Amino acid sequence: MSAQPQSPQSVKIVTADPSAIGLFGLAIVTLIASSQKLEITTGLSYCIPWAIFLGAFAQLFASIQDAKHNNTFGMTAFAAYAFFWFGMGTSWLIKLGVFGTVLAGGIDPKQLGFVFLGYLVFTLFMTIGAVEANRVLLVIFILIDFLFLGLTFDSFDVAAEAFHKLAAYSEMAIGIVSLYGCGASVLNAHFGRTFLPIGAPLRIFKK
Repeated sequence: MSAQPQSPQSVKIVTADPSAIGLFGLAIVTLIASSQKLEITTGLSYCIPWAIFLGAFAQLFASIQDAKHNNTFGMTAFAAYAFFWFGMGTSWLIKLGVFGTVLAGGIDPKQLGFVFLGYLVFTLFMTIGAVEANRVLLVIFILIDFLFLGLTFDSFDVAAEAFHKLAAYSEMAIGIVSLYGCGASVLNAHFGRTFLPIGAPLRIFKK
């Protein structure tokens, strides 16, 4: 008796939405970084571990998970900002002299200015994408636009005090809105309904 051919089977692997942990990482690092810019706190020593472990690793994890969801937008956003915080954490270590006086003595803030300018351009086109995501995410990206605008002009020493304050308050607002977004992502999924509204896409570019 000949064996019957096996019918093909499909296996669906379901993974959780990583937005909550990504937004939580963004929230914590921007809250502590903005507290230093606003002079509520002083120094960078305690900013560094949170920049690396929450700002960088949490968002990198979210990026990897979003890649599994075939979510190019989320993967790119979380990865780009994760590597930003890896870079900022390392830059702060250099500034504090951890890697020696030669590196610390060779700092030129304008080099960071070009980094911030590149991230400003990147965030602007990501903001266009956020228009078709949800309104909480759109607000976060608009605030990040203001953050990088402030950081760029501050680094180039153009109306530095005003733009420093713009960056500081924008960063604090990013932290607050990101905490809300984190809570919404967790509770809406947990309860299976809209527990905390995040707002519908604006439907400008996608009908």
